[in-house]
Amino acid sequence: MKAYDVGELAVRNLRESVLRNSLTTVGISVGVASLVAMLSLGIGLQHLANRRLAKSGLFDTIRVSSRRDPRNFGREGGENGPEAAESPPLDESARQRIAELANVSEAYPEIRFATELRFEDKPHLSVVSALPSSARTTDAFEGIEGRFFSSDTAPEAILEKSFAERLLGTSPQPGGKDSNPAQGLLGKQLTMRYAERTAIPSPASPARSSNPADMGYSVSSREENLTIVGICDLDPDSMRGQARARVFLPLKLAEGLHVMDPSNLRDTTNVLGGSPTYAALDVRVGSPKHIPEVESAIKQMGFDTFSLIDATKNLRQFFAVLDLFLGIFGSLALTVASIGIINTLVMAILERRREIGIMKAIGATDGDVKGLFFAEAGAMGGFGGALGVALGWALGHAINAGTNLYLKRQHFPPAEIWFVPWWLVGGAIVFAILVSLVSGLYPARRAARLDPVEALRYE
Repeated sequence: MKAYDVGELAVRNLRESVLRNSLTTVGISVGVASLVAMLSLGIGLQHLANRRLAKSGLFDTIRVSSRRDPRNFGREGGENGPEAAESPPLDESARQRIAELANVSEAYPEIRFATELRFEDKPHLSVVSALPSSARTTDAFEGIEGRFFSSDTAPEAILEKSFAERLLGTSPQPGGKDSNPAQGLLGKQLTMRYAERTAIPSPASPARSSNPADMGYSVSSREENLTIVGICDLDPDSMRGQARARVFLPLKLAEGLHVMDPSNLRDTTNVLGGSPTYAALDVRVGSPKHIPEVESAIKQMGFDTFSLIDATKNLRQFFAVLDLFLGIFGSLALTVASIGIINTLVMAILERRREIGIMKAIGATDGDVKGLFFAEAGAMGGFGGALGVALGWALGHAINAGTNLYLKRQHFPPAEIWFVPWWLVGGAIVFAILVSLVSGLYPARRAARLDPVEALRYE
């Protein structure tokens, strides 16, 4: 029997018992819908986490620190590159070598310090952080009120929202509308007081020596007037466990201030125009997939590294286990639907024994009979799978809409927690067909074993 004839006969037989076959198909579609909805929820949550991390500007960033830093003593890092005693300083030449590595977009120093800021003659202590121009694309500055820095050297500042409210002496009222500090701060002046190191000849050194080894330093109090140009919601570096900054400056401006860094008091090259040393560098990589190879190259140079890729290994493992369990629970409904397929086809055998006997009497083989029942099972699986994907897609949209409605009522931004990739659509339909074919094994074998003489006698 030709495949076309088998398919045509299977569709005709399915039409003869429309109600029963339709109910079986609906059972398959419900099982596929639950599978698609649960897996799309797990995939959507994983994509949401990845988008948040990528948009934060930290997912593609490596933190580089010197092995000579006392804070890194005791860490295991010597297996890649030299030991701490033999490692090079993390200076400007090292920064340039790192910036020239393949797949590295930029490498810039971490500048973060606590200082006093005065607004309308009132002092406030806070942490100040320097940001490169590339930070404007991160999630922290997506909804900025005002604008980003006009240049890397502009005497401008961006304030974190809670610190801006503190400057104005306001705070959001519970259950009321959030305050808008931008209206009272944008364009106003903020005075930053800080300690600057100044190089001086050591008493024991030759007069007018320019050798850094012969130099000492003095600490001078300085002031910098800053124009407030923006208000943002959070510090992008706070996700890495850093002290949360409340005020942000352009990177080049902060570098030119020569603020005294307690972690590197003996470094005088900064103020002599030589090669400055850094407490840490932030290295941005073109794509997160290149993070491991860039980290390995930096470690070979003698520095320690840390990235969120390392920290999120457990998170990725959690999502893998979550997807597995969601898939298992979603498949339970499809397993129940397979019992309906078996019942439908077994009932069809009892109703069509005479038909099967006539088919075998005129030359149909056992394989033809099996193929007919497999075609009917596969057709129900295919129709049920396609309908189930549509139902799962609609269910996912409903869950996402309901979640966003709840988030809106709680004054949170909307989030896309549901995602259906094309491989899930195709995989769900193929899986439904395979389950249907497996469910049709027993009915097909039972139909093929019918004796044609006994089948023709059946009334």
